[in-house]
Amino acid sequence: MQIRRINSEAALAPTTGYCQALEVTGHTRTLFVSGQIPAGADGAVPEGFEAQCRLTWGNVEAQLKAAGMTLDNLVMHRTYLADRRYILPNRAVRNEVLGGRETALTVVIAGIFDEAWLLEIEAVAVG
Repeated sequence: MQIRRINSEAALAPTTGYCQALEVTGHTRTLFVSGQIPAGADGAVPEGFEAQCRLTWGNVEAQLKAAGMTLDNLVMHRTYLADRRYILPNRAVRNEVLGGRETALTVVIAGIFDEAWLLEIEAVAVG
């Protein structure tokens, strides 16, 4: 599998932790991960954005693992935030979790299904 990061000079350069586009060739399968929420297997939702963000990323990783993949297979993710004030903490946790991996990404400020959830993350991985 080959992943080529694309950042056109004709568009605004990305900030940290992502690229404008990814071209993936030579892969044999694609995994679409439904929106993961900040709830554990027992349904408990932690207090505070950082704890919810870490748990949500843990849920994304759990789905990848169940498919025999890791964060190295992640090529795109979309994060829905309940409020703009979570933009910077979201970026900090994301960059920590991804550890230098650059994916295509979108961040959307949206009404989240459950008011207790401060974010939701969906993803695409290839292998």
